[in-house]
Amino acid sequence: MPDASHLPGAVRCVFVYGTLRKGGSNDITRLRPAPRFVGMARLAGTLYHLGAYPGLLLGGAVDVAGEVYAIEPALEQRLDGIEEIHGRPDDEYFKRERTLQVAGRLVDCLVYEINPDRVASAARIEGGDWMLELSRSVRK
Repeated sequence: MPDASHLPGAVRCVFVYGTLRKGGSNDITRLRPAPRFVGMARLAGTLYHLGAYPGLLLGGAVDVAGEVYAIEPALEQRLDGIEEIHGRPDDEYFKRERTLQVAGRLVDCLVYEINPDRVASAARIEGGDWMLELSRSVRK
């Protein structure tokens, strides 16, 4: 579990890198119970473009940009629904735990990792930043 002792009522933290980022189509800050912003973070991985949203495979040479939020259990359940977590091997995403550097301290975070089967033919997002990728495609 994350070190969220400095965040009263928080049970765990989540690293969001795609549509759940602030300003994204599933902006986590619009969900309830309200999350608490902890800070920006980067995570080694490979980010894939899946149309309206990205998928992250952990590991890899790119630093994927994201935001870390402290969340309550009810919001985690809501996120599981958005990411279609059912506990089956063919789920689109899997829940993982990673320790990240956030605002000068280590924080354990929940990360939603894409099922590798879902990105076999998907294009990589070389810059590792979904929001930047979106802004580039809008300018084209």
